[in-house]
Parts: sequence; structure tokens; C-alpha cells
Amino acid sequence: MSLACTLHGPLQLSVETLAPVEPGAGQVRLRLGAGGICGSDLHYYQHGRAGAFAIRAPFVPGHEASGVVEAIGAGVTRVRPGQKVAVNPAHPCGACPACRAGRSNLCDQMVFLGSAAIFPHLPGLFREQFVVAESQLTAVDGDVSLGEIACAEPLSVGLHAVRRAGTVLGATVLVTGAGTIGCMAVIAARLAGAGRVLCSDPSDRARAMALTVGADEAQPDTRAWQGQVDVAIEAAGHPAALAGCLSAVRRGGRIVQVGTLPPELPFPANDIMTRELDYVGAFRADIEFDWAVMAIRSRRADVRPLISAQIPISESKAAFDLALDRSRSTKVQLIPG
Repeated sequence: MSLACTLHGPLQLSVETLAPVEPGAGQVRLRLGAGGICGSDLHYYQHGRAGAFAIRAPFVPGHEASGVVEAIGAGVTRVRPGQKVAVNPAHPCGACPACRAGRSNLCDQMVFLGSAAIFPHLPGLFREQFVVAESQLTAVDGDVSLGEIACAEPLSVGLHAVRRAGTVLGATVLVTGAGTIGCMAVIAARLAGAGRVLCSDPSDRARAMALTVGADEAQPDTRAWQGQVDVAIEAAGHPAALAGCLSAVRRGGRIVQVGTLPPELPFPANDIMTRELDYVGAFRADIEFDWAVMAIRSRRADVRPLISAQIPISESKAAFDLALDRSRSTKVQLIPG
């Protein structure tokens, strides 16, 4: 038997016991290494929904995870029992126009673990044991911890946001919001050769974290950088942060929205038109997941400072409450127990 964190609605969380499942052909059973609590998980916990995706039945969240292989099904050759792996929560169809165009994150038939987008909901990864397809796993050897490996998915989101920004070599890049995704975008901008990386966040702790992972400057807002920024990445999911991006970016610059903004937000169409701004979205990730695993495995991306706490699944409510407190945490992870 294994424990699982289950959400039933806003602020309705329970820890339940599930029977183990045997892997079928092409599948692998894992024991959870670490599972990071993401902003979308917190939205499900607080509001019963994340953006347009609402919980309609008891639901196991979690899509940032590492694991240790316990058992393999018939035909599995890429991983072996006892091996550490990164888990890619995305399982695209591979055949729709988006997949064929190399944009599998926009797959028409996407199966994404830990998302309430599909009903009946597929359980996420906040379980001590779970079964996934071999194709969703990347083996990670060496002394990299399971907590670091679980950061591959959020790092892939930061890498995808920077990729959507186009060439940033030598550019001045602003990231608004210094939570996990914002900090991952800072790391990604550095990896992509940005000449100057700026970050804004009202939280003292968050700004200090942004500096720790590679930002050159961090301020409570963007007023000091008006008109100086080539690329602005909105990772806060807050209207004030988007306004900061618009004021900071130069004429002809680019804004990448990776944060989930309120649905009724007025759209700054005239500002985009008169200043010829590029405004693009960045949703999840594609090949960047593999890049993230490589960067973490080599520690070219050092995600260790972002991991604030690892808490057993049996204490899931305490873990979620800590993750909600930005004054005390950046990335809280659930572990077995």
C-alpha cells in the first residue's frame, strides 16, 4: 500500500492509501523520489481550479517529480530497477499537427499528469508509488539528488519561456516574479547567454533568491528599468507585473507571458501596436525537458538553493501551507513517508 495526497475541492485535502499497481507492457513502476508543489497545485488547493481547469472529482495533483525504478513491464529497455529517473508529466499523441510541427506542448490530445484538464481526471504524482510510460522517463546517474531531478519540469518551463523569447545572447532580460518559475527563467536566461538579467518582485526573500541563482539586479518593481529591457518574461501571474513588463521593455522589444493572469485582464493592444512590441505566450515545455535534465545533471543549472523543504506525503497539508507562504519558501517538495 502507498500514500497519496488527494484534493477534493478548495482547501479540502486528504491523505489516502492506495493499492499498488503493476506495470504493463512499456510501463514502469516508480517510488516517488521528490515531488515539487507548483503554483498550479496551489491554485487547485486554494480555489479548486487552475485557470480554466477545475477539479470535478477527487484528484491527486503533482507534475514535478523524480522517482526510483521499482519494477518494469514487458519491453522496457531504457531504465532498470534501482535507477533514478526524471519524470516528464507530458504524454503527447505524437500525431496531431502541433506534435508534427515540433510543438508537442500544444498537442490536441495531450495527457498531462497532475492536471484537471481531462475528465475523468488522471492522478498526478503526489503518490508514494505510481506507474508511467517508459517514454516519459529520463535516467539520471551520478550524485545528483532526487530533489534536484524533480526540478527538471519547472526548469523546462523557464527554458521554454526563454526559447520563446528568441535570441537573447547579449540582451537585457527582465523577469517579473521571483518564485520558482521566475528563478528558473533567470537560470535559463543565463544559460542562453543574456548579457544582463534583471528581476522584480515585492518580496525581499524572493529577490534574494533571484540574485542567488544568477540575476544581476533585483528590485521591488520595474521603475528603475523603464525602456531599457530587450525581453521581459512575465512569470508572476499578476496584472501589476505585466504592467511592469510593458513599461520596462524598449520599443520593438518582446514580452513573454508564462504566468497565468486573471481572465478579465484588459489587453494593452494599442501599446503593443504603437511600440511594435512582440507579445507571445509560453505554455509548459517541449524538448526543453530533456535540456533541463542535462543542465541539472551537469549542474550547469544549480537548482539546489530553490529547494526550501522536503516534507512527507503524510504531512501534505503542512507542506501545501508552507508552499503558500512566500516569506518562508520557494520550492516545497513532497517525499515518501
